[in-house]
Amino acid sequence: MTAETENDPEALEDLRELIRHARVVLWDFDGPICRLFAGHSAERVAAELVEWLESRGLHGLVTEEERKSLDPHVVLRAVDLRHPGSDLVAELEERLTQEELHAATSAMPTMYADPLIRTWAAVGSRLAIATNNSPRVVRKYLAGRGLTACFHPHIYGRTQNLHHLKPHPHCLNHALNAMGAAPSAALMIGDTPSDYEAARSAGVPFLGYARNGRKERLLRDAGALVVVNSLDVVRDVLLGRV
Repeated sequence: MTAETENDPEALEDLRELIRHARVVLWDFDGPICRLFAGHSAERVAAELVEWLESRGLHGLVTEEERKSLDPHVVLRAVDLRHPGSDLVAELEERLTQEELHAATSAMPTMYADPLIRTWAAVGSRLAIATNNSPRVVRKYLAGRGLTACFHPHIYGRTQNLHHLKPHPHCLNHALNAMGAAPSAALMIGDTPSDYEAARSAGVPFLGYARNGRKERLLRDAGALVVVNSLDVVRDVLLGRV
């Protein structure tokens, strides 16, 4: 539901249906809840991970295409693909976690995310986080925003088993199993095609959040049917205002 379609009765009804059936809400972290690297460049982190590998003489572990992605998770996956479960992967994952922990201090809250989270928790829905970021980072950010109680203890994030990163549905399935929830009674909120693919694999309905047109196109092209560009309209629907 974009700005142009927020007054579209059919689009609103699709959003209402998603919310009406959601007893459990699974949130991606970086995007729907905050912009983790708003003040701490993800591109720089990715480049520094590559530089660290090269300083150890590991020039061939990351292809030129992977290097150009400027995505720390792409670098991490690339190394794990070539050296799965190795000490090298463990060390690289910890380096990324430390960068994420540093970034959490300057992360920018997504507009309307905090009040939506508090409202959803207040009306009795159960909330969890299913993310490719470190759970240590999520806990630090939530504590800083006073949101820990809305999710605790259901925070499921990156481990050293990197093949479980989304689009693999592992973290979603882990959350559902821990909460005793059926996929059809849940809702995943995410902002990337990998979030959508993970939700689809887990059988969980999906609500896309797109902060700009490029993000929306990527979600639509992946197959997402309901996409909002503001979480305010989600809260309005939840409260029966629209």
